[in-house]
Amino acid sequence: MDATTSGTDTFQYRKISDQSVNALVTSSPRSFQRQRHCFGDATPGEFPLSANPSIVLHVLTGCNLDPQDLAKLEATCSFFRQPADFAPDNELSLAELAALDMCHKRAIFKPMSEDERLGLKQKCGGSWKLVLRFFIAGEACTRREKSQAIAGPGHSIAVTSKGTVYSFGSNSSGQLGHGTMEEDWRPSPIRSLQGIRIIQAAAGAGRTMLISDAGQVYAIGKDSFGEAEYGAQGINVVNTPQLVDSLKNIFVVQAAIGNFFTAVLSREGRVYTFSWGNENKIGHQTEPNDLDPHPLLGALENIPVVQIAAGYCYLLALACQPSGMSVYSVGCGLGGKLGHGTRTDEKLPRLIEQFRTLNIQPAVVAAGAWHAAVVGSDGRVCTWGWGRYGCLGHGNEDCESVPKVVESLSKVKAVHVATGDYTTFVVSDEGNVYSFGCGESSSLGHNTAATDEQGNRHTNVLSPEMVTSLKQVNERVVQISLTNSIYWNAHTFALTESGKLFAFGAGDKGQLGVELVSNQTERANPERVDVDLS
Repeated sequence: MDATTSGTDTFQYRKISDQSVNALVTSSPRSFQRQRHCFGDATPGEFPLSANPSIVLHVLTGCNLDPQDLAKLEATCSFFRQPADFAPDNELSLAELAALDMCHKRAIFKPMSEDERLGLKQKCGGSWKLVLRFFIAGEACTRREKSQAIAGPGHSIAVTSKGTVYSFGSNSSGQLGHGTMEEDWRPSPIRSLQGIRIIQAAAGAGRTMLISDAGQVYAIGKDSFGEAEYGAQGINVVNTPQLVDSLKNIFVVQAAIGNFFTAVLSREGRVYTFSWGNENKIGHQTEPNDLDPHPLLGALENIPVVQIAAGYCYLLALACQPSGMSVYSVGCGLGGKLGHGTRTDEKLPRLIEQFRTLNIQPAVVAAGAWHAAVVGSDGRVCTWGWGRYGCLGHGNEDCESVPKVVESLSKVKAVHVATGDYTTFVVSDEGNVYSFGCGESSSLGHNTAATDEQGNRHTNVLSPEMVTSLKQVNERVVQISLTNSIYWNAHTFALTESGKLFAFGAGDKGQLGVELVSNQTERANPERVDVDLS
C-alpha cells in the first residue's frame, strides 16, 4: 500500500516492503499495539471510523489504498464497527465509498431509484463526493427539514423541526389552510396535515405552498400560480391544503413564489416554473392561468441547482458545479437586479460572472423585490440591483448592476441573508443580526418612538447596523425572514437556535402572531411569538 499526504501537516507512514496485505492482516493484533500507523496510536478496532464517515473523507482522500486491501483489513481488524447499508463497490475509491455512505443517510436520497441516483451522480460531475456536496449545500441554505418561519404578504407560516405547520394573519383567500376565510393573529396548526411532515414552505399574496418530506406539494389559497398580486386571475380559492396534481411526478424540495410566476426545485436540482404571461419570459411560453410546471430551459438544464429565490419578475438559482458554486439569473433586469452589468431582460438563465472576478464562492442567495444578495462561503456579503432607501448597504441609494461587496461588513462573517421590498438582513456566524434599507413599518428592528430632525419616525438605514433589540433575546439567531412584496407593509421574523420565534414590523392583519392593542398596527421591538418551533 502506498500513501501520499497533502496540506500543511506531515504524517509519517511506515513503509511496507516485501510484505503482502495478507501477511499483515493475519498477524496477531498484539503486534500493532506499540506501532504507529496512519490511524493513530490506538490498536486496530478502537478507531470508530463508522461513527463519523467524514473522517474518511478528510484523512484518507490522500491515501492511495486499494478497496480490496481495505476490505481484507476490515474483515480481520474490524476498523469499521458498523457495516455500510449498501453493497460494496470495488470500483470506487475509499473517499467515494465514504461519500456514498453519507448520501445514503440523506432522507431525500433513500427513496431514489438506482437509475435516479446514477443520473444525479452524472449531473453532479460523476462523483459521489460532488453529489454529497450538492445535498449538503441545499440543506444549509434552505434549512430543509429544520424549523423555519416565512413572513409572507399579510400572512405567515411557521414550520417546526418535526414538520408541523402553523399559520396566522390575513386569510382573505383561505391561505391559512384552516378551512375558513377568517383572519386570525393566533398561530394555529393546520390540522388537516396531521401525519404529513412538511419540510419547506413558501408564501405569496393570497396563497401558500407547502412541501412534504415525500416531495409532494400542497397549495392553499388562490388557485393560480402566475397572477400579479392584484391581478384578475386566481378567483377560485381553496381553504384547506390540496395536492398540486401537476407536480405529482416531480419530487419537489423547494418552492419560491414571485410576482407573475412560481418556481419549484426538484430533488435532482431541476427548476420548474408555473406561468408568466403570454410572452417568452423565462425559457418557455405559457398563459397567465397555466397550472402546469415547465422545466427551465437553457444553461441550467444539465447543471444541478441547490436553491432558488424569486423576486419581482425575476429568478435566481444557486447552482452546484464541479468547479464550485455559481449563481444564474433570469427575467426582468430593471435596476440591474440580474447582476450582469446591464438593465436588460434575460429570457434564459445566465451566469453572473462577477463572483469569479471577486473570487467568491456563493453559498446563499436572496432575491428581494428589486435587489438581490449573496453570502459567500468566506462570509462576505454582496448586493446588487435597485439601491433605493439604502437597501444595498453601500452608504448611498445608487443602483449596482453587478454584485458589489458590502465593505462595512468586512469584519463580519455572514452565514445567512434575507431580502424584502427595499430591506436587507444579514446574520453573522455569532448570531448577530444586521439590517439596512427602508425603515417603513418598523421592519428593520431599529425603530423607536423617537423622531428624526424631519419628524419621521421610520428612518432609512443606508449602511448595515446591528439590530441591538435582538441582542436582548440572549439567543443566537439562525434565520431571518421578511416580507418580500411591493404591495404590503413589511414584517420580519427572527428564529433562534432553540426554536424561539420573534416578530416585529407591520401587524395590521395579524401576521406578527401577537395581539396588538387598539389602534396599534405595528411593533417596533421584537416580541416572542407563542409557538415552539424546536
